[in-house]
Amino acid sequence: MRKRIRKILVTGGAGFIGSAFLGCLITENRREKDACKIVVLDKLTYAGDLRRLIRMKGYFKFIKADICNEDKVASIFKAQEPDTIVHFAAETHVDRSIRNVNPFIETNIKGTQVLLDVCRKINVNKFVFISTDEVYGDIRKGSFKEESALRPNSPYAASKAAADLLAQAYMRTYDLPVIIIRPSNNYGPWQYPEKLIPLAMLRLFKGERVPIYAKGMNVREWLFVDDCAAGIYSILKRGRIGQIYNLGSGAEYRNIEVIQLLLGILGMEGDKIEFVADRPGHDFRYSLNSSKVFKHTGWKPEVSLSNGLKTTVSWARLNKGWLTDKWEEINKLYK
Repeated sequence: MRKRIRKILVTGGAGFIGSAFLGCLITENRREKDACKIVVLDKLTYAGDLRRLIRMKGYFKFIKADICNEDKVASIFKAQEPDTIVHFAAETHVDRSIRNVNPFIETNIKGTQVLLDVCRKINVNKFVFISTDEVYGDIRKGSFKEESALRPNSPYAASKAAADLLAQAYMRTYDLPVIIIRPSNNYGPWQYPEKLIPLAMLRLFKGERVPIYAKGMNVREWLFVDDCAAGIYSILKRGRIGQIYNLGSGAEYRNIEVIQLLLGILGMEGDKIEFVADRPGHDFRYSLNSSKVFKHTGWKPEVSLSNGLKTTVSWARLNKGWLTDKWEEINKLYK
């Protein structure tokens, strides 16, 4: 029998995917007769933004805190008494991890370890860890299954793989009720403009060319963020303790194809692309076999890349100021 969720704590809930999940959770929660309480814990680093949460105000309690601070996390958990944790909080950008790996080791590994230790002490009912498809490394043919070996190639991916393995170790060693989710590349409204699609939109809005690594032949599996949020929710409700779930769309596109689609939606022609030197250790192709999540939960993605890009462009046109503000933050970070 599944235990009812009474209070759920979401780490990184002011981030891109975390905020989309929070919106999905609140929507579904309002349909429940016996709704759960929601707590959001976020450090509000450069990538966290409370503006993502304005439309959800009143439906959750927000606490600003660093997951690496064990005493603070322990006191929050003691006061709030969550029975379910969904852990998004992480440093996420590959390029930044190449420039400086320290924040990735600190937040992604130590922060996850702190949460796991605190959860072990208070006996939570469920700990859902949001990993990434990048823990597998790249693959030329076929698709990764959940039992595939982890062979991360970037410092970011290595830090997520270490956290992923820690969660598995706590599950085995301490019988912690863990579920691990490995989503594919997300995109959509409110994504920070260090990522390919929002960066491309911002550059194009400013009349500039879009930088693409090498010749743009690298392949990613693109998942609209609301589909990802719905998938995580379905696993939260119907997934099995102790399992790992790939969460992919099956929609594989070369980076150059994504930008060409974007240009078509924006109605732009001409030479809008600038090929730049490739990223060190750049993974060529990601591909997930996500049949397990459908089998266990019934989830399937609903938004095509074309429709998802149209939604994202519509949002971006109305939120150029937010993208510009964030771009200025990025420039300060990289100085």
